[in-house]
Amino acid sequence: MVDGMNVIGTRPDGWWRDIDGAVIRLARCLAAWAEAEQHDVTVVFDGRPAPGLDDVDRGRLEVAFAGRGRSADDEIVRRVGTEPAAGSLQVVTSDWLLADRVREAGAGEVVGSGRFRRLLDPYC
Repeated sequence: MVDGMNVIGTRPDGWWRDIDGAVIRLARCLAAWAEAEQHDVTVVFDGRPAPGLDDVDRGRLEVAFAGRGRSADDEIVRRVGTEPAAGSLQVVTSDWLLADRVREAGAGEVVGSGRFRRLLDPYC
């Protein structure tokens, strides 16, 4: 389970000038990594789907949006809390408040966004 904007924010590469483009780029990287490593991945973003996201070949990647009036953090905690095998989940975030919340919800491990981003680099 990936905190999408937290991972995007690990690189000050101007992503804030084109948030939709940054979301699409991350989705492509995650999909390629998930396929190569044979992992099922869910990435959660705030807000609404980015235009053009439907063109991304997702494979083993689920892309979710928190929707109006909700935060991605709340959606991630909700998903962890409803997962029967929550103890096997890894959550990617560097947000220490979210990390505490998902641990309380039963997540097995929290991985820092910067560390995870370095794993993605060869697939981007």
